[in-house]
Order: sequence, then C-alpha cells, then structure tokens
Amino acid sequence: MSNLRILNFQYQILKRFPALKPARSWLSAKDRQFSDLSQSFHPNADELRRVFSKIDGDGDQKISVDDLRSFLEAIGRTDAASEAKSMVKVVDLNKSGFIELDEFMEIHHKGVTRSEIKFAFWVFDENRDGRIGAEEVMAMLRKLGESCSLEDCRRMVKRVDRSGDGLVDMDDFMILMTKTTKPAKMSA
Repeated sequence: MSNLRILNFQYQILKRFPALKPARSWLSAKDRQFSDLSQSFHPNADELRRVFSKIDGDGDQKISVDDLRSFLEAIGRTDAASEAKSMVKVVDLNKSGFIELDEFMEIHHKGVTRSEIKFAFWVFDENRDGRIGAEEVMAMLRKLGESCSLEDCRRMVKRVDRSGDGLVDMDDFMILMTKTTKPAKMSA
C-alpha cells in the first residue's frame, strides 16, 4: 500500500497554491484543532522517487503538465487540466516547463504532516464512512493504474487492520503512512 503516498504530492502542491484547493475541506474543525496535525514526518527518499516515477507517465525523468493531468484525472479531480498547469507553474523552480526530480524532492523537504495524511485518507474513503474497505483500496489503485485483485486488497487491508473488522480506520491509516517515515525535528 505504499502507493498511497502518491496522494501526498497533490496535497503538497495544494498547500503551496491555495487557489487550487477544493471548495469543501477534507478536515473538520475538530480535526484542525489538534496541534499534532502539524507534526511532520520525512518521507523515505526511495519512496518519493517511486512516486515521481509513477506520475512521470512517459518515463522521461520529468513530470509534464500532461503527466500530472493524467494523474489528477485518475484520482478524480474535476478540473485536472487547469490544476496541472497551475501546479507545474508553482513547482517548476527553474522554469523549464516540467517538474524535475530535484524540484519534486524540494516540495517534500519539510515532510508530510498528519493533516496531509488525513487528506489522503479521505481521498480513499469514497463513501465517507470513516473507514477504508478493500473495495475502496482496489478502486483507488486502479485509478492510479495498478492492477490488484479484490483478494489482494483484502490481504493488504488485513495487514493494516488492527481491530480485525476488515476495514482501515484513521488510526490504522496513520500508522501505515508513517511507518517508513522519520519524525521531523520540531523547530523552536
């Protein structure tokens, strides 16, 4: 399920370019009141490279507007074309018209916060019941171009599900998403 981290890229872009944020918030006022939502975790560099490669649809070692548009469409963004253009414009520090690996890594240098992980959870939780089932995992992985059987997805969920109910809740998801990360040092 490390493919879940691919969604954090979109959230990092949305943080840098607030005009692209969806109209409704993925986090409730109750969620935002917890101070630990700003705690950061540094993603594994190898995982970030895999995410970069996944978004780089044509394998040319740079993410184009078309690559990013395809990714955004796959995860269900309705205005993917204009969002992709805006995101590339914001992240493309050297103004090459593409997002290169070093620029991609730079956008993640501060780490991933708990609120960003919650955002990713709600992208997967299509029915908004606060739990992710194997069917929802399979649907999102297929949107991301991965082939995975329902039985494989059930096994993935089972490995993460601590309660044994066959579903991934927010706590399970948080553990999954932070197990290969390192907590960022708190700044004074």
